[in-house]
Amino acid sequence: MRIDKYLKVARILKRREVGKQLALNERLFINGRQAKPASEVKVGDEVKIVFGNRQITISVKEIRQSASKEQAFAMYEVLEEKKTEINV
Repeated sequence: MRIDKYLKVARILKRREVGKQLALNERLFINGRQAKPASEVKVGDEVKIVFGNRQITISVKEIRQSASKEQAFAMYEVLEEKKTEINV
């Protein structure tokens, strides 16, 4: 599944467009490599997302085409969540 769609279905992001913009701005990584919006994600992958001064790393546990709120939370496991310094 495309990373931008996965993040939306898993309810990590509210819209696919946000995932696309994160990837285009080099703020989305799959297994340590910079991701493109159409990069494929599979079970076992480690995804790092950088939102401004916050960074979250998740492990992909399940892939679904659609998910309820409860099912969405079972699709991933948060490995790390931290605040980062913004360099101006």
